[in-house]
Formats: sequence, C-alpha cells, structure tokens
Amino acid sequence: MVERLHGDARKEALTGLADWSEVKGRDAITRSLKFKNFNEAWGFMSRIALQAERMDHHPEWFNVYSTVDITLSTHDCDGLSVKDVELAKFIDTAAVGQLAG
Repeated sequence: MVERLHGDARKEALTGLADWSEVKGRDAITRSLKFKNFNEAWGFMSRIALQAERMDHHPEWFNVYSTVDITLSTHDCDGLSVKDVELAKFIDTAAVGQLAG
C-alpha cells in the first residue's frame, strides 16, 4: 500500500510542482490546463490516460472544450502520495509546448 506524504517529504515533493496548487479542505493537488482547442485537449487527455493506466493511478478530471482541470489524490491512503507527484510530473512534461497562449 502506498503511504501518504507528510512533513518534509511532502514539502520537498510539492516544491517541484510550481503549476499545481493544494485543494482547500482536501489532501490533493490540482491544475487547470488550457489548450488551443478541443482536439488538442482530448489528445492530451489520451496521453495522460495511457500513462495513468500504466501506473494504475487515475486522475480526477473535468474537460470542457479546450480546458482540462485535473485533481490528484491517492484514494488508497486518503491523501497525497508519491504516485500523485509522479503523475503530476508526467502531466507537466506532457503539457510543455501544448498549451494555448
């Protein structure tokens, strides 16, 4: 079972995730990404879905046209874990050069 991040380990893990913010009232992180159009948003979600399946760790997300809102938390430990940090880093890397603006 994966363990929840606490203390210094949590601070260190979140330091490298500048585009993510903590969810108020919940042990989770979130990020909103804006793409040029629906096709690019959907393609991005497909790439993330394949990685999430390989990791057996699935995001909570919401998509409207070109915007994808993602929340990460590990249900097995009821909070933020290394799995969330790893998936967030993959998402950040996948988003490079893909976002609108």
